[in-house]
Amino acid sequence: MADNTEDKKPGKSSTKAAQKPAQNAGLGLEGLGDLSSLLASPAAPEGGSGAPLELELALIDEDPNQPRKQFDENSLAEMAETIRERGVKTPISVRPNPKVEGRYLINHGARRYRASLLAEKVTIPGFIDPDYTEADQVIENLQRDALTAREIADYIGRELANGKKKGEIAKAIGKSPAFVTQHAALLDLPEPIAKAFQSGRCKDVTLIYDLVGLHKKHSEGVARWLADADQEITRGSVRLFKEFLESGLSGEAEEESGDDEGNGGASDDAGAGEEKEPKEEDPLKLKKAIVQVSHNKRPARLILNKRPSRDGVAWIKYEDSGEETEADLGKVQLLALLEG
Repeated sequence: MADNTEDKKPGKSSTKAAQKPAQNAGLGLEGLGDLSSLLASPAAPEGGSGAPLELELALIDEDPNQPRKQFDENSLAEMAETIRERGVKTPISVRPNPKVEGRYLINHGARRYRASLLAEKVTIPGFIDPDYTEADQVIENLQRDALTAREIADYIGRELANGKKKGEIAKAIGKSPAFVTQHAALLDLPEPIAKAFQSGRCKDVTLIYDLVGLHKKHSEGVARWLADADQEITRGSVRLFKEFLESGLSGEAEEESGDDEGNGGASDDAGAGEEKEPKEEDPLKLKKAIVQVSHNKRPARLILNKRPSRDGVAWIKYEDSGEETEADLGKVQLLALLEG
C-alpha cells in the first residue's frame, strides 16, 4: 500500500486536485447538527494543520463498514441545494483506501459527500487522516449533538434582528420558509405554551406553532387545556382540541355572554329575555357526538357526515395521522361516545 499523506501524490489523475487548497467555503448542513457551523468557527483540520485539500469526488469511496446506514433523501436534497449555492463549509475527513492505491475511504462526512454528488460537484474540501478507525466513527456519531430547537430559534432571531428576511434565512440554511417561521415563533411564546415547551412536555415545534395560533383566538381555552398535567400533547390530541375550540363548545363564548348579562344586560338579547323563556336543554341529548373507535390497533373516530360506499363499512379518521379511510365495521372496535 502506498504511503499517502497530505504531502504525497494520491494518484496520477488527482495530483493537482488533491493538493490544491480549498478556495470556496460554503454552508453544508449535516442535518440540524451542522447548523452549529453557523454559530462557531470551522473545525480544526484532522491529521495536521493548514488549509484543507480539494479532493476529487471520483477518487473517494464510502466506507462499507461505517456505522451510519440510513440517509434521509429529503435532507440530502436540501443539503445539495446549499452546496450548489455556497459550497461545502466543513471539510470531510478521508484516509487512504488500503485496497486501492490512489483512492480514499471516508472517515466522516458521508452525507456531505453524497450531497456534493447530487449537486454535481467535482471536488470537495477535505483532510487526509490515516489514523482513523471504526471506533472513531462510532464515537463521533454517538457524541454528535444536534442543535436544539431553541438554539435554532436563537440563531434565526439574531438574523432577523440583523435585518434578514425569513425567506433569506431559509435559503441560507437550506430549509423551508415554514421551518423558519415555526422556529421563530419560539422566540416569544405565551406563558402556558412556554412552560410546556421548556419543561420538555412538548418538543414538537410544529405542535407548538399550532398551539400559538390557537392561543391567539382562544387564550383561556388553551391555558386551561395545558394546565391539565395529564393531558398528552400529540398531533391527534391537538387536532381534536382545535376542532373542539372551533366548534364553539369550549365554554369561552358562554362565559363572555354571562359577563355581559351580569353587567347590566349589554347584549343584544338582554331585553328579549322578559318575553321569551330560554329553552331548557335535554340533558340526555348530545350537541355533537364523537364516536371514538380503534381500527388495526390505531385510535380513530367515525366520520358521521360522510356517506359510505356500501353497507357494512364506514369512514373513519385516524387520530395519529389525520388519514381518512373506509373500514369494515366488523373490524372496528367501539371505545367511547363523547360530546364534542
